[in-house]
Amino acid sequence: MNFSQFTLGVEEEYMVMDPETLELKSHEQKIVEQAHLMLKDKVKAEMHQAVVEVGTHICKNIQEAREDVGLLRKSISMIARDLGFVIGASGTHPFSRWEAQLITDHPRYFEIVNEMQDAARSNLIFGLHVHVGMENRDMALHIANSSRYFLPHVFALSTNSPFWEGRNTGFKSFRTKVFDKFPRTGIPDYFETIEEYDRYIKLLVKTNCIDNAKKVWWDLRVHPFFNTVEFRICDVLMTLDETIAITALFQAICVKLYKLRMQNLNFIIYKRQLVNENKWRASRYGLDGNMIDFGKECEVNTRALIYELLDFIDDVTDDLGSRHEINYIKNILQNGTGADRQLAVYEKTHRLRDVTDYINREFLKGIE
Repeated sequence: MNFSQFTLGVEEEYMVMDPETLELKSHEQKIVEQAHLMLKDKVKAEMHQAVVEVGTHICKNIQEAREDVGLLRKSISMIARDLGFVIGASGTHPFSRWEAQLITDHPRYFEIVNEMQDAARSNLIFGLHVHVGMENRDMALHIANSSRYFLPHVFALSTNSPFWEGRNTGFKSFRTKVFDKFPRTGIPDYFETIEEYDRYIKLLVKTNCIDNAKKVWWDLRVHPFFNTVEFRICDVLMTLDETIAITALFQAICVKLYKLRMQNLNFIIYKRQLVNENKWRASRYGLDGNMIDFGKECEVNTRALIYELLDFIDDVTDDLGSRHEINYIKNILQNGTGADRQLAVYEKTHRLRDVTDYINREFLKGIE
């Protein structure tokens, strides 16, 4: 079976910080301007001036994705250092306050802030988006519908934002709680056909809820302009190895569901309300709690469910050439997520500056 259409694109959002205080700091788009000379349109400004967003080219396989993300991390770190900044990857900054951060001077961002006020100004968060290529939009919708069930499992592996404005929030991912203030977020509904989905978007545009489909910010969406399924639920990962493992896992889930479809089989579709229960648990407890197995109608240890997911996708990983990358998921399960490691540093030192310094030091881990 040919899986070449399942290309990859990876987007990450990074924190820009002062090297002395490790507070978030506006780079006045200097990093973006310098990066354009080296990396063209792979680097973009974000709504807050202390954020840099990067995106890979269309990658044929997970090895290309690793090479491109590694290059982006290395290049942004080097440019930032030369300009007097440092970079880190965490779903939230451990102690910087959103009230002190500047908004990027761009009509689109001013429009969003004007509409959503403090919900937008406080949206100082950092995520990972993974695009998986599809043969057409009908198949993209089918795979998006089916893969909703697995979103909390992968999200639990990505949790990397336990602190917010100087507080231990008690959550492994507080980033999602911040983003919940936006409209059209969270687990998407089930759509019967791509035409039904398109009618929904057209209705929102017609009634002035949105002016374009990119303002649908669900945890998973059929991309409005590309033949991709876009996974948006994850915190940005602290290290390259984690980013690539999560990317490979999303790709393998898509390919497994496609393989089932080609065999006239399908994964059970569960209601959004049920999947949301598992998302909340993943946000609160990360890997250390239980999720609901809806087939068995009982709670199951989260790590056990993720091992079941790895078994589910096992028969496609060799065809994708991603066995090595998928195996790194077991490392996360054994050694903890970014949130677990941030909390371990804090438990040892009781200093959020030490946590932030650790985030900065981990940014280039695993990059030659």
